[in-house]
Amino acid sequence: MNKKQHILDAAERFARFELEKDSSGHDWWHIYRVTQTAKAIAAVEGANSFVCELAALLHDIPDEKLTGNEQAGLMKVEQWLKEHDVEEETIFHVMDIISSMSFKGGGKPPMRTLEGMVVQDADRLDAIGAVGIARVFAYSGAKDQLIHDPHLPPRENMTAEEYRQGKSTAINHFYEKLFKLKEMMNTAYAKKLATERHEFMDVFIQRFYSEWEGKS
Repeated sequence: MNKKQHILDAAERFARFELEKDSSGHDWWHIYRVTQTAKAIAAVEGANSFVCELAALLHDIPDEKLTGNEQAGLMKVEQWLKEHDVEEETIFHVMDIISSMSFKGGGKPPMRTLEGMVVQDADRLDAIGAVGIARVFAYSGAKDQLIHDPHLPPRENMTAEEYRQGKSTAINHFYEKLFKLKEMMNTAYAKKLATERHEFMDVFIQRFYSEWEGKS
């Protein structure tokens, strides 16, 4: 086994251990899907597959939604990379990707590298389509949010803090985040996949409203 594969296998074990008990939609299988999608996009777009796969495997470990302290989580990931003898240049690249990719209300600056664009696209693709629909209801349930409240409109122009802590619903999350993601994709291949997934969500939402009013 070569060194890179050894590092990737260890990163997979690390991610499994850290995230396998999560029930908010950010569990190990989210990591698995993002990693598989990142590998597929990287192959089409000509990105560094090792950097993409490693960043995808580790990207949610420092997520403040899960850890409560993003900086402590980032330090934990960086220490892990150093302990596993990852090259300094790769560590810098992976940490740059992980620290920059979160949605946080949509106010983050664009990714600086192709690899960052690939991993961010893969993560965002997992938030839309059939899987994205499943995840938004899992997340809302974990956060004690209602499925829908017709008297609570979607929020606009939120700060990162408002996005994380403000009152919302599962259906509002489609408008606050999911329906925005198609236009935020970086790579051509991800844009193609996002268009298909976006259309599926649109059909779902229209059906949801129809059933809500007892019309279907």
